[in-house]
Amino acid sequence: MNSRTRIKICGLTREADVAAAVAAGADALGFVLYAASPRHVSIERAAALIRTLPPFVTPVLLLVNAPPAEIMAAAQAVPHALLQFHGDETPEQCRAAARPWMRAARMAPGIDLLDFAAHQHGASAVLLDADVSSYGGSGKVFDWSLIPPGVPLPVVLSGGLNPANVTDGVLHVRPWAVDVSSGVELSKGVKCADLMRRFCEAVRDADERRAREPI
Repeated sequence: MNSRTRIKICGLTREADVAAAVAAGADALGFVLYAASPRHVSIERAAALIRTLPPFVTPVLLLVNAPPAEIMAAAQAVPHALLQFHGDETPEQCRAAARPWMRAARMAPGIDLLDFAAHQHGASAVLLDADVSSYGGSGKVFDWSLIPPGVPLPVVLSGGLNPANVTDGVLHVRPWAVDVSSGVELSKGVKCADLMRRFCEAVRDADERRAREPI
């Protein structure tokens, strides 16, 4: 059993928010390299923010249908980052940078998640997000009953999570990790230290409740 749910906070743009996310207990921080996102940062800016991270906090670079040259530039700028592919990339495109990666799945009704995950050869995880046109960060929750048992990759639950609903998400889905962006923001790309702290506390509360469940 996954005894501790990992926490990823995504869409960081400011040094103060990076520090607050780390202090709150985040295991991973995401930086959006997709130019159309209001949370976009350049590769150079992401690398500068990532240099402020302490050991054992994983940087994640989010890419959406990026050309191969941009993917390689991101991988070279932050060699220890996990790459998160959030567009329509093929597994071959995701593997090309030869870096650890995870793939986002848009949870529309009718999706065959087992088949989708089974074809992501080499992925570290599959991130489940709402089916919206904006490639994440929409604050929309999808129907968790769409997630079948037996997904063959670690599951990262995303899509509209916040301090008020993440405990239920952890207890219902039992994911490897949770991912939050808009649910801990004051405005797009500007995080709230108190909301990040409360989010992490809610995840830990869920973990404690799971640990008390009879075996």
